[in-house]
Amino acid sequence: MVEIPDFHDGGADRIANIAYQALEEIAMDAEIPLRARRVRIPSREWDEASSAIKRAMRLTAELNKLSFDDAARVREIFSELTGRKVDDTFILIPPFYSAYGLDLRVGQRVSINQCCTLYDMGGVDIGDRVMIGPNVNIITTGHALKPSERRAYIEAKPIVIESNVWIATGATIVGGVRVGENSVVGAGAVVTKDVPPNSFVAGVPARVVRSLEEDPLA
Repeated sequence: MVEIPDFHDGGADRIANIAYQALEEIAMDAEIPLRARRVRIPSREWDEASSAIKRAMRLTAELNKLSFDDAARVREIFSELTGRKVDDTFILIPPFYSAYGLDLRVGQRVSINQCCTLYDMGGVDIGDRVMIGPNVNIITTGHALKPSERRAYIEAKPIVIESNVWIATGATIVGGVRVGENSVVGAGAVVTKDVPPNSFVAGVPARVVRSLEEDPLA
């Protein structure tokens, strides 16, 4: 376990580096479950998160200098961002935007199209064979609704996207949602509740339009 020193004994750079090391240790532990949390501003926990956010912004700025032809380098920077080596089948087309990075997990054969934003402070778990279209927003964090608390906390809730999901262009998924396997999220949908497996959802807020269950005997 890395100790965070007193904020007056080292300087901002040293504190940021130590905070990042602590967060990376947490991110590399696959046994830590995704969980909702509320982070007070200001607090030691917020200072640690803020360091990770700044790091993520720097790394994504570097990634966004690359093109589709730089797939290996994109995977390298994305692996550094998440603290986990991504599979060679992973495809991401820049530009891409993230805040935090260390609670973002992706499976095999995942593809992320242009201009996607993943804010993962609450944890984002993306299963195998997931396709994410352009301009998709996956946002785990938000602010309190009460005006008196709005600037006092960041609220973070996990998002789980199960295997073989397709999220179409311009969709938004907010914290606390699980998207069931084989489902499709329609273009422009805003997903605020769990999506059942094998279903097509669309609209604002998103609702089930129809089942995608296939007859194995057909």
